[in-house]
Amino acid sequence: MTATIESAKLLIPLAVTLVAPFAIWLNRGDENKREAVSFIAAALAFLSILSMAPGVLRGEIYTCTLFTILPGITVSFAVDGLGIIFALIATFLWGFATSYNVGYMRSLNEHAQTRYYFCFAVAIFGAVGVAFSSNVFTLYLFYEVITVFTYPLVAHHQDAEGFSGARKYLVYLMGTSKLFLLPAMVLTYVLCGTLDMRLGDVLMGMFPAQVVADHPNLVRLTYGLYICGLAKAALMPFHNWLPSAMVAPTPVSALLHAVAVVKAGVFSVSRIILSGFGVQTMDVLGLGLPTAYVAAFTIVVASLIALTKDDIKARLAYSTVSQLSYVVIGVAMLTPMAVQGGLMHIAHHAFSKITLFFGAGAIYVATHQKKISLMNGFGRKMPWTFGAFALASLSMIGMPPVCGFVSKWYLVNGTLQTGQIVLLVALLLSTALNAGYFVPIFYRAFFKAPVVDIEKYKEAPKVMVVPLCFTAFMSVLLGFYPQLFQDFVRIFGNY
Repeated sequence: MTATIESAKLLIPLAVTLVAPFAIWLNRGDENKREAVSFIAAALAFLSILSMAPGVLRGEIYTCTLFTILPGITVSFAVDGLGIIFALIATFLWGFATSYNVGYMRSLNEHAQTRYYFCFAVAIFGAVGVAFSSNVFTLYLFYEVITVFTYPLVAHHQDAEGFSGARKYLVYLMGTSKLFLLPAMVLTYVLCGTLDMRLGDVLMGMFPAQVVADHPNLVRLTYGLYICGLAKAALMPFHNWLPSAMVAPTPVSALLHAVAVVKAGVFSVSRIILSGFGVQTMDVLGLGLPTAYVAAFTIVVASLIALTKDDIKARLAYSTVSQLSYVVIGVAMLTPMAVQGGLMHIAHHAFSKITLFFGAGAIYVATHQKKISLMNGFGRKMPWTFGAFALASLSMIGMPPVCGFVSKWYLVNGTLQTGQIVLLVALLLSTALNAGYFVPIFYRAFFKAPVVDIEKYKEAPKVMVVPLCFTAFMSVLLGFYPQLFQDFVRIFGNY
């Protein structure tokens, strides 16, 4: 049983992440103080969220309402098992991303570093806001905060390629939210009289049974608008913004792919499916399996495209498109094991994918190489970087004992629970494709003869290498102790 508790303590991490960007700006004249703000804010935000974990694990849901716009439309927050997973990941990885940022930005002497750190911090604020949103209106506000303040990060280099990628990024994400997400919210309010999601019960959603019975096609249309409007989840055909955003600096790519942006997308889809529509409505209207099939298509096709990419960031980008759909396919299958696998993959993918992008950035800082075909022998000069990269790759493939194996184990068993052989084949095929585009990278690095002079190469600065080794270690730790996040998933779904 869940218990709802009115508490202002959930506003603390929101306040910390809101104040941090302005503190960064005030300290723009001293780079050490400016970057220290990010470290301190990340630690404070993470610890304040962690302090709520024991209560959440007891089944408590913390809530707080700030404003009432209209009856049934409020700016309000809640912390439950699902929300705390995303918030913990975002704030925990913020600190390690900041250490990595210091090495990357200073090594390459990047311009506009204060703007960069400011926008990075606001993106974390948006991620925490999305995680804690108790209704669709609040979720929409913070979803858009992430979009607006990551645009300058994507366009950071301020060249033609950067502005082109950033423009596509903004058009896709703002366009879909305005064309689809806003109408979905309007239809929800008309049908339900409120935008409050039903937290603590994944069975019964916010749509009354009588409304579902009287207006099934209208509810189906509303659901379709939500799925199309949440383009940050990168389901095909709304995925192309993600590879285009690879023009950004590598730490931004890590933010986009592992911490804030895409995680906000798959988190929001999961929240809408489980807390918005609920398992019962999804099942009655037959919405789950079509969504799962779209996700399966995305998983396989994106993996096939990744095989063709020689640029390491491009390959990782299409890997992200594929891996995000593991979350969607799990949640959309609606069975306990599949849902658990999908939601755990939010955390498991975050640690593994940020390691991969950290690795790609470290390789670039140390060698200025982006082409996989030129990385033969690099592992001999950069063993820590490529060793961590290999561990994270094994997680993406789904090899034990790394955490990606746990997610895939639950997802595969979920397909057996539903009897969906097509989905099972898609998951198994994707595993083979994952191996096809990841194994050659670290095989080349350690076992093939160099094609360029590697004697001048060495590891990137320690402030970059230590974070990527730690996140790789966390990927292994979560493989041995998946209950670190699984307990939150279980309490969220009452499994």
